[in-house]
Order: sequence, then structure tokens, then C-alpha cells
Amino acid sequence: MFTGTLEFDVVLPPDSRSLKAKRAYVRPVVAALRRLEVSAAEVGLQDLHGRVAIGVATVSSTASHVGEVLDACERLVAGRPELELLSVRRRLHSSDDD
Repeated sequence: MFTGTLEFDVVLPPDSRSLKAKRAYVRPVVAALRRLEVSAAEVGLQDLHGRVAIGVATVSSTASHVGEVLDACERLVAGRPELELLSVRRRLHSSDDD
């Protein structure tokens, strides 16, 4: 069994100066990620209006499938023109890891 995670550090547009405006950008991204059959949520930077950390997790029997799913997630977030992707942190774990 393999698990993979991504953590996106994203800058939101300047008009996201309130929690309501921030949610208007984050909610559709998380929903689109979930359509790729992964777990996705806002996982950090909740106190900052112009930034967000989005986490993604997936599980599969092969490392290559985990990689393909994570690649698709990364393309989805990077392809959103309203967002500026600062960094992506990727991890792959095997059930054999100690």
C-alpha cells in the first residue's frame, strides 16, 4: 500500500481580504480536487486572508498510480489562473516504511 500527500502554499488574489472572499476562492479548488477522488482540505494559514495551504492525500496499491494522481492534482492547482502557487510539498509513503 502506498499513500501520497501534497501540500500547496498558495497566494490568493488581492480582493480576498475577508474570510468570505477567501472561501470563495478556496472552496471551488478543494471541490475540483475531490473530483479527482482524493481527500482535500484547507490545512493551514487560516489566519491569513491572502494565503492558503491546501492538503491532498491519496492511497493506492502502486506507487505509480499515487504519482499519477498527485501529478493531476498539481496540474489542477497550478492551472488555476486566479491563484499563485508558491510551493508544493510532495511525500510518498509505503506500508513497508519504518
